[in-house]
Amino acid sequence: MQLTLTDDRVLKLDRPRLLGILNLTPDSFSDGGMYPSAQSAVLHAHQMIDDGADAIDLGAESTRPGAARIEADEQLARLLPVIEQLADQTRVPISIDTTRVKVAEAALDAGGSIINDVSAGRDDKDDMLRLIAERGCPIILMHMLGEPATMQNDPRYDNVVADVLNFLLSRAEAAQQAGVKRQQIVIDPGIGFGKTLDHNLALLAGLDEFVAAGYPVLLGTSRKGFLGTITGARQPADRAAATAATTAIGVAAGVQMFRVHDVVPNRQAADVTFAIGRHRS
Repeated sequence: MQLTLTDDRVLKLDRPRLLGILNLTPDSFSDGGMYPSAQSAVLHAHQMIDDGADAIDLGAESTRPGAARIEADEQLARLLPVIEQLADQTRVPISIDTTRVKVAEAALDAGGSIINDVSAGRDDKDDMLRLIAERGCPIILMHMLGEPATMQNDPRYDNVVADVLNFLLSRAEAAQQAGVKRQQIVIDPGIGFGKTLDHNLALLAGLDEFVAAGYPVLLGTSRKGFLGTITGARQPADRAAATAATTAIGVAAGVQMFRVHDVVPNRQAADVTFAIGRHRS
């Protein structure tokens, strides 16, 4: 498997790929406000690349539980200076975490390569899917129950693995109906987005079912609250080892992409698990 980027470069999925998280927000649950200037954000991106990140995932709107929406123009004011500098300084793919087609279009023009849409293309009434089809870039489709402001208000499922997978398959079909190529679609079960602890654990235990669907799978567990519930680590930054454990589980299940804050421990966990798996096969 591989993803074809906007300038005909490819991101091969022949081994686990890490997307280093760079939040350009004042209110993200883990690293909000840590990179207040474009310069500080770019420096951190370079550090993640040096640590082993295969791509950088930029977000300018927090999607933590209870988060308010941010207008497209404000997102772009945060994003564009960083995208432009990174695109000029590195060939590492830049993923844009947004649900707004206006943001996605401008970010792609500035040098972005991938769109990471936590609404799975629903927020802008499928205009996002039409844009992706026109540009030919990859899109990550994530499952979320409701929206960030309300998603943790008593989430319920009949069967969380089946329900989430069926949703993602339906959104992947909608993307293809809009003209997006199948091989450019990545699916993400949306750990922590409208899920209880038990839901998150069931999804992690059932990752092989998502892999079996035939699309590249992205896993995003980094520093999330359910890991703190299990380990007792109250501060998100203290959950790097717990995150690495889920990365190892994902690699063993065949997951190809991981969105992480802490690149070094997750790079090690991914590479060791992948090497063991190759030896076994």
